[in-house]
Amino acid sequence: MSLILLTAIMATKPDFSPAQGAEMVKRLFGLTASDVRSLPSYDDQNFYVAAGEGGEFLLKILNTENSKEASLAAVQTHAMAVLRQKGLPAQAVLPDAAGRLMSLEEADCGHGRQKYLVRLLTYLPGTTISKVPLTPRLLYETGQMAARMDQILQEMEHPHLEVLHREKFIWSLSNVPLLEPYLSVLAGDPLLEVVKSVLHQYNTSVIDKRCSFRSCINHGDFNDLNVLVQPDESGGHRISGILDFGDMNSGYYVYELAIAIMYMMIENPEPTAAGGPVLAGWESVLPLNEAERDCLYVLVLSRFCQSLVLSRHAVILQPANAEYLLVTSRKGGGVLRQLWALGKQRVEELWFQSAAELRDAL
Repeated sequence: MSLILLTAIMATKPDFSPAQGAEMVKRLFGLTASDVRSLPSYDDQNFYVAAGEGGEFLLKILNTENSKEASLAAVQTHAMAVLRQKGLPAQAVLPDAAGRLMSLEEADCGHGRQKYLVRLLTYLPGTTISKVPLTPRLLYETGQMAARMDQILQEMEHPHLEVLHREKFIWSLSNVPLLEPYLSVLAGDPLLEVVKSVLHQYNTSVIDKRCSFRSCINHGDFNDLNVLVQPDESGGHRISGILDFGDMNSGYYVYELAIAIMYMMIENPEPTAAGGPVLAGWESVLPLNEAERDCLYVLVLSRFCQSLVLSRHAVILQPANAEYLLVTSRKGGGVLRQLWALGKQRVEELWFQSAAELRDAL
C-alpha cells in the first residue's frame, strides 16, 4: 500500500453522528435505537446501539476505500459465521429489512458525497483483555484460541477467497519492508535506529525462510482490544469474543502467533513473560516448525515496528483520534527497546523454556 493510498483511507474515515447512526438502524433494520454511542476505531466507524425492542448491537460503517471491496467484506462476514459454527465466539452479522447482510449508504462526511458499506452486528458481552490481569492460563488460552481460529479459517470455503491475497496490505507481516517510506515519522527519536535494525533483520533473516512457513488465512489483528473476556468460575477470566476481521489476509500461521504475542506483551507488567504462555497455548494446537521457531523473535519485533510507525503516521492524518491510535505506541516503544537489547537468543530462551514448563504443569 502506498503512502498516497494510506492517506486516502485515513482521509475517508466515516464521520456520522449518533443521530445519523440511529436513523440508519431504523431505516435499514427497523429497530428503534434507545441508546447510540460512538466507539473507538482506527479507520472505520463503530456505534454501540441498544434497541428499544430489545438487544444490543454494533453498527459498523466501513471507510470509503474498503467500502469499494464488497467481496472482501462478504468474506469477512462469512468467516465470522464459520467460526461461530465451530464454537468460537465471533459476532453475527444481521440482515437488514431487505434480507441483505450489507447496505451501501451514500453521504457527505466532509469529503463530498461518498459511499459507505454498513453492517449491523451482534454486540458481544465482556471487557477487552487489555483491562484484566493476564494470568499464564489466560495467555495460554489466547494462544490456543488464535491457533484454532486460523486452522478453521484455513479450511473455510468461499467463492471469493482470492480477495484475501492483499499483496500490498501494509499491516501484513509479509510487507514489513513497506514501512520504509514512513520512517520519517520517527525522525529525532532514538527508536528510529532500533526500527531500522529490525527491518534489516527481517530482510536478511526472515524473507528467505518464508517458503518454509505454513500458509493460512490470518485474522491479522488478534490484539488486546479485539479479544473480549468474561469472569470464569475459578475467579479468573475466559475469552468470550473475537472482534474486527477487517485485517483478514492470506499469510502464515506464525504471523498470527507473532501478532498475539506482541499485543499480549503490551499489557503485561513483565512483557517478556507473556510470550511463553501464549506460545505454549499455540503449540498445544499447532507446534511450530524449525523455520517458524527461528523467525518468531524477529516477527514479533516487526509487528511492534508496524504498530509504532503506522500509528504515528495515522495521528498526523487523524489528530483528533490520537488517544486511540497511540494506545500501543505509548507502551510499545519501551517493550521494543527491551526486546532488542535482550537479543534473539535470550528472548527465545525465555519464551521456549517457559512454554515447556507451562505445558508440563497443565
